[in-house]
Amino acid sequence: MAAEFEGVTVVDHPLVQHKLTIMRDAETSTRGFRQLLRETAALICYEATRDLPLETVAIRTPLAPMQAKKIAGKKLVFASILRAGNGLLEGMLDLVPSARVAHIGMYRDPKTLQPVEYYFKAPEDLSERTVIAVDPMLATANSAVAAINLLKSRGAKDVRFVCLLAAPEGIRRFRAAHPDVPVFTAAIDSHLDDHGYIVPGLGDAGDRMYGTK
Repeated sequence: MAAEFEGVTVVDHPLVQHKLTIMRDAETSTRGFRQLLRETAALICYEATRDLPLETVAIRTPLAPMQAKKIAGKKLVFASILRAGNGLLEGMLDLVPSARVAHIGMYRDPKTLQPVEYYFKAPEDLSERTVIAVDPMLATANSAVAAINLLKSRGAKDVRFVCLLAAPEGIRRFRAAHPDVPVFTAAIDSHLDDHGYIVPGLGDAGDRMYGTK
């Protein structure tokens, strides 16, 4: 992977790529898109949590006592960048149902492409938890950078970012602002168009997920 993409993991599992192709198809229904996004999010989350620390605990199986592994420390926090982030959030909660949830309300000004914050709610002890921020698209990265800035300002130290698609421009912008935050994505596409959309992409993830256009 090129040096500019260091810190970025492309989850190229066949199931992820298959589901992504169906989501890209303009003929895929709202229902189908939403379900596939949920399923793919769980698969990407699997990779994003691969290195979580473990501890050994004593348990008893139906047959014998044993020493077994479980995740150490406090529960994860999934930070959804509204509104499209909720599509990934649901799939990740399927995998880690005990995770805490933060919501970051931001929308992209269509003229300036800059993020406008309107809501933030998160657990108080972010500094003691692994925080995974989620948004389907890493396009200009303006919203993602602003969201991570906000999480860090509230104490988050161990932060990761999960998205469905990324553009090279967005990766460069994000990594320049937050080189300590690893990125997990299903694909890195060609480029951004004049409106800040990823090409070939899949359109507006929020609109396709909720049927609003």
